[in-house]
Amino acid sequence: MTDQRKGILISFEGPEGSGKTTQIEHLVPKLEKLGHEIVVTREPGGTEIGEEIRHLLIHSSNNSEMCPETELLLFAASRAQLVREIILPALEDGKIVLCDRYLDSTTVYQGAARQVSADPVSMINEFAVGTVVPDLTVITDVPAEMSMSRVRHRASDLPDRMERENIDFYRIVREGYLLLAKSLPERFYVVDGTEGENEVARAIWAEVKKRVKL
Repeated sequence: MTDQRKGILISFEGPEGSGKTTQIEHLVPKLEKLGHEIVVTREPGGTEIGEEIRHLLIHSSNNSEMCPETELLLFAASRAQLVREIILPALEDGKIVLCDRYLDSTTVYQGAARQVSADPVSMINEFAVGTVVPDLTVITDVPAEMSMSRVRHRASDLPDRMERENIDFYRIVREGYLLLAKSLPERFYVVDGTEGENEVARAIWAEVKKRVKL
């Protein structure tokens, strides 16, 4: 798989309920106004195969006994399909891809929170994405207590498998993201997700314009 991108890949990361999906919705019209063609996708999912895997990982009634290693491999399978079917072709066409979660979710959720050894996580991530690494990764940071509170007050369906985790899990996830951002400041941007929705959107837009050649 050859990465000959002409476009831009921006991933959005953060704990459950951090507001990253909402911020993608804010960013799309700003980029379109500049004349860019935007592709919005998500992980796990984004393709027919990926959405089947997403159901198994998150919503299936039979996933409660899933071991961390199985979870890791299923996420990687969904990601590999998404990269080859959606992300890489879009980048080669010069489009901007906004991805709701990407490889860093695996590093944090399966690596840190599920305590899968770092070496296999890194190797499997690399196998799934090759050289298709984000140009910018935005982390919407919120405390674990706020993350859990937001999840519980969502008006949609019952909490999914990830949303049912306990406060300690949420704390490890947050710490994992902040450690990643500290280790790779050239790729990560951490925004305070406790601020108002519009304030967060303005901060992200300012950082995107500063960091990415539009």
